[in-house]
Order: sequence, then structure tokens, then C-alpha cells
Amino acid sequence: MAPLPTPPAQPDDTPGAYVGLAVDAAEQRARRQGWTSVRSLPPGAIITMEFQAGRINFEVDDAVVTRCWVG
Repeated sequence: MAPLPTPPAQPDDTPGAYVGLAVDAAEQRARRQGWTSVRSLPPGAIITMEFQAGRINFEVDDAVVTRCWVG
């Protein structure tokens, strides 16, 4: 059997630190931290739940990050 591939490394970052930031500031910080994909979504958005290494997700309400998760 072939070995399982090693997933790419994620940036060493704390998603909770983005909550409460303005979306523009959060996106800039995420890119500086090394996230290759930054996704901002409105509350209740319907999205696929596949895990994508290197992606950080923001739920944004009134231009402020209210929730943040990776993948």
C-alpha cells in the first residue's frame, strides 16, 4: 500500500485572533502570516466543507470578522 501523503504545513497562526478585526485588516494580516487562500463569507453562507490546506475562512458581518476557521 502506498504511504499517505503528508499535507502541506499550515501557517502557525491563531484563528481566534482575527475575530473582531475589520475584514480588510484581517485579510492583510492573514496574507502576511502566510495563508495562501483567504475567504470572506457573509453570515449563513452556503459553502462546501472540504478541507483545503493553507486556507483561512472569515465570516464577516458589517465589515467585521465574527468567526474564523481554517481549511
